[in-house]
Amino acid sequence: MVKKILLVISFLAFSLQFGFAQVINGQNYDYLGRGYLNTITTAVPFLLIAPDSRAGAMGDVGCATSADVNSQHHNPAKYVFNKNKFGISLAYSPWLRKLVNDINLAYLSTYYKITDMDAISFSLRYFSLGDIDFKDEYGQDMGTQRPNEFAIDLGYARKLTDELSIAITPRFIYSNLTAGQYVQGVESQAGLAGAADLSLFYEKDLRAKGLANSTIRFGFNISNMGNKISYSSGTLRRDFLPTNLKIGLGYTMEFDQYNKLSLVGEINKLLVPTPPVYELDSNNRIIYDAANNPIIHKGKNPDVSVFMGMIQSFYDAPGGFKEEMREIAWALGMEYSYRNLFFARFGYFHESKWKGNRQYFTVGAGISYNIFALDVAYLFTTDQHHPLENTLRFTLTFDFASFNKSEIKKQNKLN
Repeated sequence: MVKKILLVISFLAFSLQFGFAQVINGQNYDYLGRGYLNTITTAVPFLLIAPDSRAGAMGDVGCATSADVNSQHHNPAKYVFNKNKFGISLAYSPWLRKLVNDINLAYLSTYYKITDMDAISFSLRYFSLGDIDFKDEYGQDMGTQRPNEFAIDLGYARKLTDELSIAITPRFIYSNLTAGQYVQGVESQAGLAGAADLSLFYEKDLRAKGLANSTIRFGFNISNMGNKISYSSGTLRRDFLPTNLKIGLGYTMEFDQYNKLSLVGEINKLLVPTPPVYELDSNNRIIYDAANNPIIHKGKNPDVSVFMGMIQSFYDAPGGFKEEMREIAWALGMEYSYRNLFFARFGYFHESKWKGNRQYFTVGAGISYNIFALDVAYLFTTDQHHPLENTLRFTLTFDFASFNKSEIKKQNKLN
């Protein structure tokens, strides 16, 4: 259980130590822009995990791919471009299997097209850290708990034109990491927060004489815009949600009526403050001013409002423009489709080694028959000892043209 306890501590560090994750002596700070470790951490990072296998096999891209049942996480504005009327999907992923064997992410998503111009959607994301034995500072047993987090979404998407749509997706977030245990003499509690996503999606078919039919797509999504979260009552410290900007561009070419290839690129940036560099004394301890605030040597004060934090995130890195560029993660994905029955997928995700070092390749496959589809994704990293290595994701999807039973039977015969 030692590894499990250390893992929970790391999650608590994400949630409770934001803003103090990196302290560097001002005299030794690298002003030339060469890298130094300064990872941005937030509360509830599970909200950033791509839960479905299709995206998981394409480097976690999904903002500008074709619409599917799992669009809720990547870009809910895509739902109005679904060809079918409604669908439901179940996804499951064992997580961090290199560390422990009972952490997992489960995901349920569904949508319904009210008209060709409107769609509503719902999703439930559940993240379990498994069984953990808690002990106090004296090593005394404090019982076994099962920390967990979940988020519930309800979205609405609307077409503005035949090619452009917009969506708003409110979200309720619950995070219970310590099950009421005392941390440094203070009773912890579950963190609660409200947030919302704002997304846009553009899709246009391109048909020219002498050329194969093709489709171009553009996606934009700002996710998890919401209030800060706290894990103890009466605390003055509240932590940022992982507000994230995602922009994607996709292109699909139909070689003939059977074969189709899609290429997608995507960038991501967290819209939360970057930890600054603080002034240190000769003993490498932070120096505080008369008001008991840490003195910032380089960078900006991270203790700001949510809106100011989103704006400040574009110019507050202690390393200036070079460090700001390192905070942009990028990904590439490819999907080959044969008769819309068999799918082969590949992808790559890249994050700066100074900002988290998530760098991995992905591969996966899918089969679709009538209203049923099954997808699987596999992740392998460029670092042999990375905790994400050998991660598997599974997704089961049902997509219907109508609620009417006779129409569903007709759909099955046509397919």
